[in-house]
Amino acid sequence: MAKSITKILFLFYLGTIVWILIFKLGVKFSYMDNRRVNLIPFGGRLVLNGEIIMNTLIFIPLGVYVGILFRKWTFLNKILFCFLFSLLIETLQYLIKIGAFDITDLITNTSGGIIGLILLKALEKIFKNDLKTQKFINIIATIGTVSIILFLILLKLNFLPIRYQ
Repeated sequence: MAKSITKILFLFYLGTIVWILIFKLGVKFSYMDNRRVNLIPFGGRLVLNGEIIMNTLIFIPLGVYVGILFRKWTFLNKILFCFLFSLLIETLQYLIKIGAFDITDLITNTSGGIIGLILLKALEKIFKNDLKTQKFINIIATIGTVSIILFLILLKLNFLPIRYQ
């Protein structure tokens, strides 16, 4: 039962990531017609900004879900999955002209996945039981998923003081 809930939450997470990063919440931004490739990490200097932090944070759940759902994979294979998923997102953004292919995003997204994997390992040490860990994560993920979906719906319907259009 816990694994089924985790799979459902993972699918909601993937759907939300795709809606945000590929479909841009259904909004057409002015930069979308420009194809760009940035192969200089962090613009040549490591400065933390909101975008770098958000890109890292938004991919932490990917690492947690991959760690739970693919327990038999090696740690390196799990990192490779996070990297390839991020590579897919960046490539799609470039190919369908909705954003740039940015090496910084690839690095920060993959780093978020790695942090998620490490966070899962820490929780497993705390709970000392994989099933208890998974149930705890499912509870937190359910609350997070419902909150984010509600936030995105309210944002899309312009019911929040924040404007992204």
